[in-house]
Amino acid sequence: MKIGIIGAGNVGTGLTKHLLGKGHSVMLSFSLDTEKLRATAAELGAEVGSVAEAVRFADVAVLATPWGAAADALAQVGTPPGRKVLWDCTNALRPDMSGLVVGTTTSGAEEIAKLAPWATVVKAIPPFAELLHSTEVRVGGERVDVFVCGDDANARTVVAQLVGDIGAEPIDAGPLTLARYTEPAAMLLVQLAYTRGFGTRIGFSLLRDVAGNVPGGSRS
Repeated sequence: MKIGIIGAGNVGTGLTKHLLGKGHSVMLSFSLDTEKLRATAAELGAEVGSVAEAVRFADVAVLATPWGAAADALAQVGTPPGRKVLWDCTNALRPDMSGLVVGTTTSGAEEIAKLAPWATVVKAIPPFAELLHSTEVRVGGERVDVFVCGDDANARTVVAQLVGDIGAEPIDAGPLTLARYTEPAAMLLVQLAYTRGFGTRIGFSLLRDVAGNVPGGSRS
């Protein structure tokens, strides 16, 4: 697939590395340092474009900016030709990571959907960037579970495939409103990793009696 990534920080470049390794084409966009962006993209083997170009290029667009930059980034999209799947990787963290800006009565994903009327939004917060850039994405030999939320089942399936391609385990969590609960869960991981001293080699694992009875694929 063609993947247009909005956000060329640690998350965006970590995703790029894995997606390119699975044979996808990637265009990176949205950086304060254009020359650094070009150098990073060249090193990884990705293309570079504006936000609007990345979304037009993409079969799936990926929003991988910090929360505070998301609205600015999406304002640069313009009007893409046709509807796009938008994989929302953001979490609505306060700048000091002490809590969430929104949550439980709405979600960052639902707010992103308002800002991107051209998109079918699917929420799936990937593993920590440190894991994506490490030699092993697995934790304790197991894939980290990533909850996939969206109102379109086909779009969830597409994003679930990409979640698998980055080395995580997709869990089909149903409609976008359930991001109201998956985002606070990711906030818990942030607190454990950075405040409680657990470090970033942590993640969720959903225990099930029979994996095949629950959407989201089998662990491998």
